Amino acid sequence: MSMFSTGILVLTSPLHTLPLRIAPVLSSAAQVVERTLYVHLHPGLNLGVGGGQPRPVFIPPVVDLSSLITGLYSNAANVCGHLDVRVLLTNVRAQPNNASSPETGGTGVACNPFPSPQPLSHSPEVVLTDFALQDPGQSPLVAQCLQRYTGYCYVCTPGLASVLLHPQLQKLEEEVEKEGQKDDWDSRSERMETYSEVVVGGTFDRLHGAHKTLLNISCLLANKRFLIGVCDQELLKKKVLKELIEPYALRVQRLHEFLQDVKPSLQYEIVPLSDPFGPSVIDPQLQCIVVSEETRRGGEAVNKKRLENGLPGLVLHEIQLLKDAHHTEMEEEKISSSSLRSRLLGTLLTDPKNKSHLPLVPYVIGLTGSSGSGKSSIAQQLEAMGAVRIDSDQLGHETYQPGEVAYNRVLEEFGSDLINEDKTINRRALGRKVFGNKERLKALTDIVWPEIALLVKERIQQAREEGKQVCVVDAAVLLEAGWTDIVHEVWVAVIPEEEAVSRITARDGVSQEDAVRRLQSQWPNTQQVEQANVVLCTLWEPEITQKQVRKAWDLLQKRIQQSREGAKPPS
Repeated sequence: MSMFSTGILVLTSPLHTLPLRIAPVLSSAAQVVERTLYVHLHPGLNLGVGGGQPRPVFIPPVVDLSSLITGLYSNAANVCGHLDVRVLLTNVRAQPNNASSPETGGTGVACNPFPSPQPLSHSPEVVLTDFALQDPGQSPLVAQCLQRYTGYCYVCTPGLASVLLHPQLQKLEEEVEKEGQKDDWDSRSERMETYSEVVVGGTFDRLHGAHKTLLNISCLLANKRFLIGVCDQELLKKKVLKELIEPYALRVQRLHEFLQDVKPSLQYEIVPLSDPFGPSVIDPQLQCIVVSEETRRGGEAVNKKRLENGLPGLVLHEIQLLKDAHHTEMEEEKISSSSLRSRLLGTLLTDPKNKSHLPLVPYVIGLTGSSGSGKSSIAQQLEAMGAVRIDSDQLGHETYQPGEVAYNRVLEEFGSDLINEDKTINRRALGRKVFGNKERLKALTDIVWPEIALLVKERIQQAREEGKQVCVVDAAVLLEAGWTDIVHEVWVAVIPEEEAVSRITARDGVSQEDAVRRLQSQWPNTQQVEQANVVLCTLWEPEITQKQVRKAWDLLQKRIQQSREGAKPPS
């Protein structure tokens, strides 16, 4: 079966049976769609012969629909986590009570939710459905009916394909037949209370199923305006692996795209949050805040502040947390951005730049990180796996030895009073001369760094002559010194600053103030990560670091093999 980048799944089963169908239907859809899967809900839709060409209608927001959306995103995370699933709500709206309302055209029958086809961020190339065929011979007619129906609703790629999914649900089909394929919007379905203006807050990093559930249900609740506060700056400082959080502008862009697809009729307002409350405690128009059991206390704190400000409290609408079926021991049980960020450790975050001037053998990794980051322990582990370790700090010591080029130039620049009795340079005294003086420090690094780079190149050449396959250049100043042109990939070890300070003070016997000053003299983690192809973190137990390094090493071997195969001349 052909694979399509983007598809739209039209769910037609009665609402009370859909929860049982979702997992197999999504699993089947994942065999056809590989990137984005939109979900359009129309329970009771008849695509069969004799029913005429069906048209989209408004469906009311009911409690069961909210539960279905939660279950849908939860199942999607479990069975098709690679897909960007988006539940569309353009056709979900409370029916007007007044039969003469303009919304009904004066007929008492709701008008088409789609006066014109809705454009989506990604145009669907295929439409899929769970509609149960009674007669296989009807397939062509049902497919044609499905394509026309979808064209009424959304702007699709010309030549829209169609696929009728056939999940193995024989027992369920029999139960449905007993109850009848009736419209599910009867008196048993409890209507949701909706509100003019709704607010939520969050980090919204790497938009995942739990985020989408929160956003979708908020869109269900909102009739007019939806205010979203997005954590920025100060609120990110305590986040796990904050260096891997997407930039604010990118998070906002992805939020806006998702929301415009889901319910374009709403007025969206996305604002940065620099404190836990933002506009939620001062906006008099807001009526409802959507929280989870985890953030309920935050919602209660918002209401306390509102009352202090003379504003009415907000309705707290609580949603379920989604469990992460794939979480590891070090990860949270719920679906969370921090777990997703931890899974990025050891993987390729950005493709290596073209380094055609470098031979492919040995493949050279530049490993860097701030003081206390644990990069040297990572380098040792890579060495144990077969890499040649090149310690630039050790090579730096060599450049200060009598007879080396840097030795004479340092004495010329900084004075002969630096000479010890054994003719070596007193590096501690040298450090005092350059500490806190950027110009003098630059004068020193301009002398020493090029000489260390030459020694690194010599070691790489030596490894090449010995037939070694991988070298790891362990270098704290890799990025500052501009040595990225002598390595194929940049790997960065990160650690929270407070942990780095703790490690430095314990290891080197210096004060906390000195440790902080040392870190402040180096590139910050975020700046280093911007240059990284691979990121690692030694915050947790050694076993977890070892797993990261093993994963990084194994993935590296695959990349090396692919790059060498690509470099081979065609046979």
